[in-house]
Amino acid sequence: MSDRITINDIAKLAGVSKTTVSFFLNGKFDKMSDETRRKLEDVITRTNYHPNTIARSLNYKQTYLIGVVIGDITNSFANQIVKGIDDYSREHGYQMIVGSSNYLLDNERKCITGMAAMGVDGFIVQPTVHFETMWKELGIHKPIAYFDSPNQASEELWVKTNNYEAVYDATEMLVKQGYNHFVIITADPYVLQTRMERNRGFTDCLELAKKPYGMILADSTTTAEALENKLKPYLESDQSTGIFVCNNWLLDKAYLVLRNYRDLIPQKIGLIGFDSLEWTELVSPSITTIVQPAYEEGQAAAKILIDRIENRNEEAPNRILKCRINELDSTRRS
Repeated sequence: MSDRITINDIAKLAGVSKTTVSFFLNGKFDKMSDETRRKLEDVITRTNYHPNTIARSLNYKQTYLIGVVIGDITNSFANQIVKGIDDYSREHGYQMIVGSSNYLLDNERKCITGMAAMGVDGFIVQPTVHFETMWKELGIHKPIAYFDSPNQASEELWVKTNNYEAVYDATEMLVKQGYNHFVIITADPYVLQTRMERNRGFTDCLELAKKPYGMILADSTTTAEALENKLKPYLESDQSTGIFVCNNWLLDKAYLVLRNYRDLIPQKIGLIGFDSLEWTELVSPSITTIVQPAYEEGQAAAKILIDRIENRNEEAPNRILKCRINELDSTRRS
């Protein structure tokens, strides 16, 4: 048939209303009989019909598009988040537009205004600490759901993991293993709420345990050589040291440094990273990590947002998911 076939043509061929066709295209099958669903599937397959997203937005004032803003699209956590958002969104008739902010407020603003101009129905955002102020200034009246790093006082929709508790528990595990000194390797903690929570979990635990600790700041430009120079006072100390790497994209750099000291792991050097990276279980010694349910977090964010877009109000607006500790060789002292 012609490429110009419309939703009206599909409705006539299937013998149903245009509204029923719209429900089908958007995955709303709860009030649809199996016979009607089969008819529509057959007609759409035979006609090779592809809905025009722009035309649908003009007719229904809805684009079925979701704008997603990620801090760094290249890391494994972001990949799993996006996969979770995409799977749930597609299942419910939505598509997503993804932008990467590189944790810069100006980039966040550009992503949001560009997506708003495209007419997205709502946003899912990994916000930096000043994002919400900027969001209010823009005055965009669309639902927004935050993930990973919502402001603690946020009245918006959000989903996150229990970063503080997870890091506190992992640090306490290092203390119980008998390490004498501790150091956290982290990107600038004041960019994301998540990083601040992880830092507090680390420092609160050690202060209560009356254990000494230090901090090493690093970023995407920090080389393995520069990181090794900062770590040397701990690595060459007579005391055992527990190292916590706060960001998954810094863990590979830390491991490159520690390969030269692998014979000291875990007896003199303990190592914990954040997020489950496949390679951490394959190297020797294998690396203990705090594992976030990233895919589930992405699904939850999409679920909360779409619930609000469609005014169903069936989902709790806020959700905290639990991390787990995947304990491997790098912290198992005999």
